[in-house]
Amino acid sequence: MSIIVGYVPTPEGAAALEAAIAEARKNKTLLVIINSSRGDALVDKRYAQVEDIASIEERLKKEGIEHIIQQPVRGNDAATEVLQAAEQHRADLVVIGLRRRTPVGKLIMGSTSQQILLEADCPILAVKAAPAH
Repeated sequence: MSIIVGYVPTPEGAAALEAAIAEARKNKTLLVIINSSRGDALVDKRYAQVEDIASIEERLKKEGIEHIIQQPVRGNDAATEVLQAAEQHRADLVVIGLRRRTPVGKLIMGSTSQQILLEADCPILAVKAAPAH
């Protein structure tokens, strides 16, 4: 069993990662971090850089959290990669970060989040980043 987190190097991604780490620590389970790109990883700001991944890896090793970090570049959208990882690793939980939205934006949730919420076969924990002050 496992916890899957969709990670992007943004405040929302960091909030999702923190929540997923806390759940993995509490449940003593495998943490699978998914950070994907459709194929434009060199210009995709949502694709984590080597230094970012190395920092996460170092932290998880220090904390003794069993983990896998995957950065697939297969042409799939992020939702597909997260859902496939959830199925492959028999996820107990999927953690995603949500962006703050304008009133109109709140009416229509982002397609990645919406697809994961509607299609996942396990519970979803959706978190927001702390507001900037």
